Amino acid sequence: MIGGLVLISALAWAYTIAGVGLEMNAHAVTGHAGGATQISGETMATPAIEWTLAQAWAMLAMWWIMMVAMMLPSAAPIILLAAELNRRSRAERAPFGATGAFAGGYLLVWLFFSIVAVAAQYALQAGGLLSPMMQGTSKYLTGSLLFAAGLWQLTPVKRACLRHCRSPVEFLTSCRRSGNKGALHMGAAHGIYCVGCCWILMALLFAGGVMNPYWIVALTLYVLLEKLFPRGEGIARIAGAALIVSALVVFSG
Repeated sequence: MIGGLVLISALAWAYTIAGVGLEMNAHAVTGHAGGATQISGETMATPAIEWTLAQAWAMLAMWWIMMVAMMLPSAAPIILLAAELNRRSRAERAPFGATGAFAGGYLLVWLFFSIVAVAAQYALQAGGLLSPMMQGTSKYLTGSLLFAAGLWQLTPVKRACLRHCRSPVEFLTSCRRSGNKGALHMGAAHGIYCVGCCWILMALLFAGGVMNPYWIVALTLYVLLEKLFPRGEGIARIAGAALIVSALVVFSG
């Protein structure tokens, strides 16, 4: 089971870093039309968006694989715990089917998030607010994302979702459902909590660059720290305050 998670994560990261971060031609993905990019204080004309259906599917695949790469490492503990509970409850059968269904339900929720992210990307690029590398070209967009992320980090909903992600034992034991279908439902339920915890952090990709591998790695490491570090809830509050301060700096720049 551990080997399977490592393999899936490694393949997703290989695609994300090599295909998205370093080699993918942004113009080929996003089309050609009007728009603007801010570079060194100067506004320069950049291609805007003329997506085909094939390009939209490519962007959806990119977002979903990137979400797998970024979120599966932090979800690995609960997936392995679910596998152990499956093994103990049905010792005569291998736990892989139900555990795979649990992981599938979790990743399915991030697929729905990816659909929303692609729609947001389309709208932002159509409005000239994203560069071809899918980075915000407006300080108001960047500042607003940072400010919204900071506020969300301090909300009761964020705390509840993070607490669930950090303490999955109660969820796995009290909400347990039998069979592959039940495992799929449980995985999706956990995925909803995870999206509630991290959705605005993933939206910060529009500020730092959707195709910026360094920004992707930084956000992934932060999510791991928040969910797995002993003082993760305190880290979330500190990060919230730091994001709000960063937003004010951006707005005043």
